[in-house]
Parts: sequence; structure tokens; C-alpha cells
Amino acid sequence: MAFLQFKISGKSYICGGFLVREDFVLTAAHCLGSSINVTLGAHNIMDRERTQQVIQVRRAIPHPGYNDETCANDIMLLQLSRKAEMTDEVSLINLPRSLEKVKPGMMCSVAGWGQLGVNMPSADKLQEVDLEIQSEEKCIARFKDYIPFTQICAGDPSKRKDSFLGDSGGPLVCNGVAQGIVSYGKDDGTTPNVYTRISSFLSWIQRTMRRYKCQGSA
Repeated sequence: MAFLQFKISGKSYICGGFLVREDFVLTAAHCLGSSINVTLGAHNIMDRERTQQVIQVRRAIPHPGYNDETCANDIMLLQLSRKAEMTDEVSLINLPRSLEKVKPGMMCSVAGWGQLGVNMPSADKLQEVDLEIQSEEKCIARFKDYIPFTQICAGDPSKRKDSFLGDSGGPLVCNGVAQGIVSYGKDDGTTPNVYTRISSFLSWIQRTMRRYKCQGSA
């Protein structure tokens, strides 16, 4: 997991993300801001853990089709200023095969340091929750801009456990593969929520990373 800190109009925000190459982090396009710092290998973000690697972002590359009103194509690559060192706590997350689909009923997980609930503070320690993939119809009925081909519907409405503010950009992991990116949901914390479908953007991810050579290590 990657912990992102950035600023928009002078105000500080946090997001999640995940390492897909030694010098590239994948996250949500709505996490774009200035002075982006990435912390890898963290558990308690308030401590200076020996496992942590803090790396500045050299280049932010949001998807050219990102729409900040509908959250369509909510995906962004961050090129780091140097390669991350691979350790037990810092590793790459597998990406899906092209057009690989997750099915309703499949169990996945999402992690982050976002708010623990409505009107609650952000978490100091990394939190993880299991989520069930929902039918496309549930998100089509709930969100007017939901796009099944490029988005995933996840989170059982009866359990009220899901990602929340500050978790944006983190991975939705299913069977060890990052299938989605935390994108958006309702302000009241109810579920299901919407995740960017990574398999629909593989060609853009691969093409973009090929364009920029690997940055040197520290």
C-alpha cells in the first residue's frame, strides 16, 4: 500500500495507492494535487517506522479522459522520483489480465487510512475490510453516472463496511490481484461504492509506463 499526501488550494488531503512498478504508483485521478508525497511500507502512518520509504512524485499522469464531475476514467499513474526498494513490506501488486471480469458474490478486500466513518477522524493504522462484489444493477440504480464497462460495484449494503473518505486510490484486491481502485460513493457511508475497473485500462497503464524509463534507485 501507498499513503499519499498532497495539497489542493493550500489544503492538505490524503489518498491511497499501490506500487505497480518500482517507480510507479497507481491511484485515482481525483487524488491529483500539488506537492504529492508517497509513503510506502507504512502501517501506522503517525510513526516513523523503519519499514517506511518516503518518496516524492516526479510526474503525475491522470487519465486523459478523466471527468471530475462524473468520476469517469478515475485512474492516475504517479512516477516516483526514484525507484522504491523492494522489501517484505514494500512490493508490487499484481494487475489483472486484459478485460478480466470480477463476478457478483466474489469476496475482495480494500485497505487504507481513510475516515473510520461519518464525522470520524482518519485512521492512524492501516485498516482493511472484506467486500463482496455486487451486481451492476445495484450501482446503476444508486449512481446516475455508473459505467459497468469501466467501473466495479462493491460492498454489501447489509454490512455497512466499505471504503470511505481518504481511502480513494487504494486497491480493491481479489484473489491477490488488484481489480479495482477506490473511486467514489455516498457521503453517508452507505454501500455499495464505485471502483475503477483496472482491466479496462491495462493498455493505457502499460503504454504510459513504457513512455517513461525507470528512475534510478536512491
